[in-house]
Amino acid sequence: MKTKDFYYDLPKDLIAQDPLYDRSGSRLLCMNRKTGEVSHHVFKDIIHYLNPGDCLVINDTKVLPARLYGSKKDTGADIEILLLKRKENDIWETLVKPGKKMKAGVLISFGDGALEAEVLKVQEDGNRIIKFKYEGIFEEILERLGEMPLPPYITHKLQDKNRYQTVYAKHEGSAAAPTAGLHFTNELLEAIQAKGVKIARITLHVGLGTFRPVKVENVLEHHMHSEFFMIDHEAASIINAAKKSKGRIVSVGTTSTRTLESVADKHGFVKEASGFTDIFIYPGFEFHCVDALITNFHLPESTLLMLVSAFSSKENIMSAYEIAVREKYCFFSFGDAMLLY
Repeated sequence: MKTKDFYYDLPKDLIAQDPLYDRSGSRLLCMNRKTGEVSHHVFKDIIHYLNPGDCLVINDTKVLPARLYGSKKDTGADIEILLLKRKENDIWETLVKPGKKMKAGVLISFGDGALEAEVLKVQEDGNRIIKFKYEGIFEEILERLGEMPLPPYITHKLQDKNRYQTVYAKHEGSAAAPTAGLHFTNELLEAIQAKGVKIARITLHVGLGTFRPVKVENVLEHHMHSEFFMIDHEAASIINAAKKSKGRIVSVGTTSTRTLESVADKHGFVKEASGFTDIFIYPGFEFHCVDALITNFHLPESTLLMLVSAFSSKENIMSAYEIAVREKYCFFSFGDAMLLY
């Protein structure tokens, strides 16, 4: 299986640069994952594809305003830092630009000294381990000084930070949004529940590795980044009750899917669990838990495109993407959505 097998041609003008005013007003391409049959809808129509007894699984991670702009204390040179992963308390793994002179011991100042940092270590992959110093509450300082870490293909400035958060975001820790969830409004979720669909909240903190391209020619040689996940007792109970009563598990996004399939047994039941997962899902993978998937349109040659291809077939997905390009759907984080059922 070659990485180039998952390439498709995307005109740049189809990459969504701004979120829609109405979250649930985006377009929705629905595809029967067995037959490949496609139909076109508006996202709020998703309710017609959900049945009483189904379980909708959402990822309630919250994106940190993780991009910080500061300067080196000794030279005043501009520095950009992206928080990737909290190692412990005030120690973080980060991406630093420009990184060439950012050796251990370098001090950085942000926001007129409201936040300071010291580089503790340079890792083999070039990421820096940094310790922050401040007075007050770190999250509040970050909220004030930080910017949302939008993906590199979005060049427009985000006017409202909340539009890169789901309406149900709760647990801070993501370096990127679980974008399939951006289409839901509170009103739509209430209508879905009123129909008799259960909602289970799980957490997976999305790492920046989600945007890293696959650099190997052979798909099987790619090593996935690991991400922290958590499924509590309540969520596991809701999911398992739906499975037991033959309801479908409808996963919102590839992050929810990876979490569920990381812990599911061969009958599709899950358990209360937390830890790190580096599961890599590509064609040939056997799904045990997830029965339907709501997702956005993904980058060519990406692990996420491989995951949705595994959930249907590479032929069906490539055909659906060809249709989406022809019908001028919007792609990627602020783009339109797809339902595989």
